[in-house]
Amino acid sequence: MEKKPLQFVRRGEIVSLTGVSPARTLLEVLREDLQCTAVKEGCGEGDCGACTVVLAEPEGAGLGYKAINSCIRLAHSVHGLAVWTAQDIGARDGFVTAGPPQGDERPLGGQRPVSAAERGGTVLHPCQQAMVNCHGSQCGFCTPGFVMSLFGMYQNRVLAGQTVSREDAQTDLSGNLCRCTGYRPILDAAQEMGALPRVQVDEAAVLAQLRQIPPAPAADYSTPTRLADLLRLRAEQPQAQLVAGCTDVGLWVTKQHRQFAQVLDVTRVAELRELRQTPGALTIGAAVTLHEAYAALVADRPQLQRFAERFAGLPVRSSGTLGGNVANGSPIGDSMPLLLAMGATLVLASVRGERRVPLDDFYTGYRKNLLAPDEVLAYIEVPRPVAGEPSVGVEYLRVYKISKRQDDDISAVCLALNLQVREGRISSARIGAGGVAATPVRARKTEAALLGQPWARAAFESATPVLQAEFEPISDMRASAAYRRSVLGRLLLRYWAEEQGEPQLEALA
Repeated sequence: MEKKPLQFVRRGEIVSLTGVSPARTLLEVLREDLQCTAVKEGCGEGDCGACTVVLAEPEGAGLGYKAINSCIRLAHSVHGLAVWTAQDIGARDGFVTAGPPQGDERPLGGQRPVSAAERGGTVLHPCQQAMVNCHGSQCGFCTPGFVMSLFGMYQNRVLAGQTVSREDAQTDLSGNLCRCTGYRPILDAAQEMGALPRVQVDEAAVLAQLRQIPPAPAADYSTPTRLADLLRLRAEQPQAQLVAGCTDVGLWVTKQHRQFAQVLDVTRVAELRELRQTPGALTIGAAVTLHEAYAALVADRPQLQRFAERFAGLPVRSSGTLGGNVANGSPIGDSMPLLLAMGATLVLASVRGERRVPLDDFYTGYRKNLLAPDEVLAYIEVPRPVAGEPSVGVEYLRVYKISKRQDDDISAVCLALNLQVREGRISSARIGAGGVAATPVRARKTEAALLGQPWARAAFESATPVLQAEFEPISDMRASAAYRRSVLGRLLLRYWAEEQGEPQLEALA
């Protein structure tokens, strides 16, 4: 098959590139092929946010916008999408249409306004202008990434009529790090950009250009849009590398320098992007982003909100998928302990049909699982909470992420506890743990120690040494084995205390 070019929309034009390797990152293409040096390479692993860009694809009658890390995003994954960098959002670029004439901008954050003449006639986007007026840049290396996260926030919040709170800004900027510790003026800019005259993307023009781009060819980087096509390709190409957001696979490219002859991208498969609810279960397609998946989980269980935000920065959650996290099976992946505690079931699919496997039984070793060479993970089924059912009892679910940073960091230990209490006794116990074994695991001995016990502190004190002795964690850069064992025990007691409403512990959750 003749290779067709990688094509996407940028700066009002359709960019066409040929000869792009399947393992090439979007950051490399932007910087090296398109000379877009505003996109910075900092960490190369999706931690610092200096490489943040915004992608858009058709959504309803308009566009849906996502800020993502370009350093770990494979370039071919943006075929047929629109891409914005910090060089592309000024009015001069033809992408945006300005609102009322701006003239001299109103002062932001108490600072003197900056005139168009002082800017050399360039009309900045409100997120850029707010950064200028609030003095949000110090050394400047991280600034383009912050600007693009602000641009995503502007598109998704400000233009939707929301007032950006300090908490909103901290959430949406959680994937961007500033080594100069200049967060206060950046947060000021996030809150103040909505006060400037509005600027809007000409979505009709972008959509018209996107419609001119043909589907990507099924060659060395395949992006099927139907489940049947994905399963056929998987049967034909069992050796192909599956990707679903690239937040793990991207690290294999940037840190391990791995190359792939063929890539099979599941993120465009319509069936796998669906969220379905029944009274008994929430079914999450494997290509649903982590951001969307956790929003659905939080809707059923609001106590998971803080954990969802701490899972990773927003650019990682907007790119990565729940299915990819589960299939990758990292022992320090945070989704699996929670899904184990909730009793999730996986639906594995191939041209031979579907089979359902409890997540408890899915992992067979370090990053190994039950998937056959021709299978893909299609759906994750999560039981929904049963409220007020006397035969079941009351559910008490909490999950803890212990890491060196509060935001955008990898866990040393992740512990999820889901106990049900009926008539004063623990009638059901499921505990999922990460960072303590070669795979995400259930703490079955601890579950057995709690089952049938009174819902009282004494039961948790008795189970604490059981949990501490149940696993043999390793010592590594994130924590020592002794620390991990100690933390497990303390989290069990913390769980009990917080379920009793002790405020001093709630503040730490």
